Amino acid sequence: MKRIALVTLILHSSLFTLHSQTITLNLRDSLSCPSYYTSVQVPDGNYRVTVTLGDKKFAGSTTVRAESRRLFIENEPTRKKETKTISFLVNKRTPRINDRESVRIKERERTKLNWDDLLTLEVTGDRQAVQQITIERDTVAPTVFLCGNSTVVDQDDEPWASWGQMITRWFTDKVCFCNLAESGETASTFIGVGRLKKGLSMMKPGDYIIMEFGHNDQKQKMPGSGAYYNFATALKTFVDEARQRGATPIFITPTQRRSFDKDGRIRETHADYPEAMAWVAGREKCALIDLHQMTRELFEAMGEEGSKRAFVHYPAGSYPGQTKPFADNTHFNPYGAYQIAKCVIEGLIQQNIPFVQYLRPEYPRGYNPSHPDAFDTFHWTDSKHVDLVKPDGN
Repeated sequence: MKRIALVTLILHSSLFTLHSQTITLNLRDSLSCPSYYTSVQVPDGNYRVTVTLGDKKFAGSTTVRAESRRLFIENEPTRKKETKTISFLVNKRTPRINDRESVRIKERERTKLNWDDLLTLEVTGDRQAVQQITIERDTVAPTVFLCGNSTVVDQDDEPWASWGQMITRWFTDKVCFCNLAESGETASTFIGVGRLKKGLSMMKPGDYIIMEFGHNDQKQKMPGSGAYYNFATALKTFVDEARQRGATPIFITPTQRRSFDKDGRIRETHADYPEAMAWVAGREKCALIDLHQMTRELFEAMGEEGSKRAFVHYPAGSYPGQTKPFADNTHFNPYGAYQIAKCVIEGLIQQNIPFVQYLRPEYPRGYNPSHPDAFDTFHWTDSKHVDLVKPDGN
C-alpha cells in the first residue's frame, strides 16, 4: 500500500452558499495542485455532486472524498485529452435536530467535517485532474442511515478508517448514505445523545437504517444491561421508530476483533451480543447481515500476522509525530475498512436489499471474505490529517 505525501490547498474562492440553485465550481486553475479541499455552505440534506475529470495536457489519476473522508471516486484514470463525468450523492448535516434539540456530539467531533455547516470535498490522487464540480440538492433518492460505533464511523484522520466511509465508493447517484455512527457508542447511548433522533428528523418513506452494534454494548455494567435486556430493547427502538416513518431496518452483527487462538482461529470476544441481535432480527422480521461470521472468515484467511495489514498496526515513525508503534486490534486502516465494506455489500446482495440495484456497474460482485483483495493491489492516497490517538471503544 503506497503512501503519498500531499500538499493541500484550501480554495477559499470556492466557498459559496447554496439555496435552491445549482453551484458550479470551475477548477481548471487547480489542476497543478497535488491535493486540495473545496467547500460550499449548504443546509442539511442530500446533494448530487457531479465531477468532470480530465485534462488535454496530461493523463490523470483522481480520488475524490467528501466530508470526513467518505470515498466516492477511487484512483479514476483519465487519458490525455480524455474527459469523464462521475456523479454521486453526499449527505451533509449539522448537530441541530430542531429549534430546541441538537445531537450531543463529543468534544472530538467538534472539528469533524461531518458536523459543520459546509459540504467539503477533498480532491487528491497520483495526478488529480478535476476540471469542474457541480453541486445540486436532491430530495428524491433514498437515504441509508448508518448507525454504529468506531467500526462504522467516518474517521477523519489517517491511519484510521471504517467500512461506513468506504461503502459509498460502490454506489451511484441514486442512493445516499448518512453515517451517524461514532466511536465508543452503544445502541442505547446512540439513542440517548440524539443521534437516532437526528436521523429520524431527516428520514422519509423508502429510506433504510442499518445498525451495527455490540462492540461496546458488551462492556456496559449498569442495571438492566445485557444482550437480551437493554441491548435488545434498544435495537427494538430502532426498528419501531424507523418503521413508523416508512423506512426499512437492517441489522449487521459486529465485526470481529483481531484475537487469535493458538490454532489460528479467531477467538470469540463478543459474548452473546451477536446472537441477541440475530434474535431481535428474527423476531422483528428484519434483514440480518452476519458480518461477525464474514470478518471471522476474512481475518482467518489473512492469518494472524497478515491480518495486521487490515488493522492500525504501524511501526513508530510511520506518521508525523508518531513516537510509538500502533498495535490496535479493533480499528481498521483504509485497506481493512475497504475489505469489510465489500463484505457488507455482499451481505446486502444476499439479502436482496432493494438499493443494491444502485451499485456501480464496475462493482466486482461475488466478493468472498475467504479470498480478500491482495494488499499490494490496494492504493490509498493519505489525507493530510493524522491522529495519533486511537478512537474511543475497543
